[in-house]
Amino acid sequence: MPPHSFFFGHLKVVNNLLRRIPDDCHPHYYLEAIRQDYPELVDPFYLDLWPFSDSMLLVGTPNIAGQFTQEHSLPKLEGMRVYLQPLTGDKNLLTMEGKEWKTWRGIYNPGFAASHLMTLVPGIVEDALDFSETLKKYANLAGMFKLEELTSRVTVDIIGRVVLDTRMNAQHCENDFLAGIKSQVKWLPVGDEINPWKKWNPIRPFVFWYNTRRMDRWLSKALDERFALRQSQGQAAMLKRSKPVIDLALDTYLLDQDLDEKRVSPMEDTFKTMSMNQIKLFIFAGHDTTSSTLCYMYYLLQKNPKIEKRLHAELDDVFGTDLTKTASLITENPQLLNKLPYVVAVTKETLRLFPPASSARVGEPDFSLNVDGVQYPTNGLGVWSVARASHHNPSLWPDAEAFIPERWLVPEGDPLYPIRGAFRPFEFGPRNCIGQEVVMLETRIIMALTVREFIVEASYAEFDKRMGRVPKRFNGERAYQVLFGSAKPADGMPCRVRMR
Repeated sequence: MPPHSFFFGHLKVVNNLLRRIPDDCHPHYYLEAIRQDYPELVDPFYLDLWPFSDSMLLVGTPNIAGQFTQEHSLPKLEGMRVYLQPLTGDKNLLTMEGKEWKTWRGIYNPGFAASHLMTLVPGIVEDALDFSETLKKYANLAGMFKLEELTSRVTVDIIGRVVLDTRMNAQHCENDFLAGIKSQVKWLPVGDEINPWKKWNPIRPFVFWYNTRRMDRWLSKALDERFALRQSQGQAAMLKRSKPVIDLALDTYLLDQDLDEKRVSPMEDTFKTMSMNQIKLFIFAGHDTTSSTLCYMYYLLQKNPKIEKRLHAELDDVFGTDLTKTASLITENPQLLNKLPYVVAVTKETLRLFPPASSARVGEPDFSLNVDGVQYPTNGLGVWSVARASHHNPSLWPDAEAFIPERWLVPEGDPLYPIRGAFRPFEFGPRNCIGQEVVMLETRIIMALTVREFIVEASYAEFDKRMGRVPKRFNGERAYQVLFGSAKPADGMPCRVRMR
């Protein structure tokens, strides 16, 4: 591990790296930055951050990460539950454990299956078309704007439709739920915050209480309306092929509990309470990860015109060159989306370079990581599988810092072919991301409907000049990721857009 002080642990090490990297950098850059200072470090290593944060065992190698995410799935870090509680309540699929987690994961799994999501494509297309119209408006205005704000709104609309079959209308207006969740994210404490006023702000609990009431009131009404609609439709609702996630979850729950929907009115309390927590999680996590991924896709494509040209060619081959017909073609035949291997490759390569999340677990008394016969105890520690470290490891990825979508298309045996387990944006094992298929579906649809029509260009130089400040970078990258709920582009990715 890095040089350790009896009195200060590794706080001096972290303080030194914070002096040379942007002060708002996402913590998943720390492992990479520490390795630059101490190149002799081997994986994994300990980081003692007491009393400001949990002491951690940092892991950036896939076969080691697999020991505590796949072979023996460690419980989620308690700090994660505390961090998410204002957003999702105490019980959610990210932080529940044991039999309770297994039960509710099984209830929600059917709604996130790739085959079922395909039945929801027409609604997703509708929301993506709204996003296209918004880009057109900004192109006509010819002004600078923050792209992440726009991508967040379209992904909120999509997740709301997929989960609840509800028009969130985030792209046009704001409701109590959206206002509440945005406020909660702004007030979330950063785990490694040193300023005590920011870390233990006495106003924060009251803001969290108020926002939770707003979100729960809105969700309770939406769920009651959804349940009433199901009951009014009777058998037709049960036979409907295209159902939101909440309907499939309710079907599974009633079957598991041996309950008759006709005799359960209003919606059963346990299911309703748990569903409100899960819906908040789905909307928060789902829109956060996809919105930042979309930003980085536009960003990387604009920086790599040859790749962008190949992506356009694939879209032209599948949907033709008349852009006005793309939406109707997708709606009428969603299976066309399965003919876009290069779009999928671009999405995966974007997720490799800019992973939106990682997996943090808590160690156990009798569990150690085994690395070439050396035991690394985990008891009392956070154990962090740092996706970014794995994704940027040059021993795992040839030309690791380059944007090369072709690595996802080459045959096994090719030098570019990804090493098994090295790509971890959604993690592996039983606690992998339940919404990963939604991300892959959303990006294909939105790219198909926008990337050939608009040129989206990052405007960081203009933004920094306007703000009157020296540009901040990590390893030369201005669009580094910051922690704002999840990993998002710095400063919301200021952009300009124009028509092709």
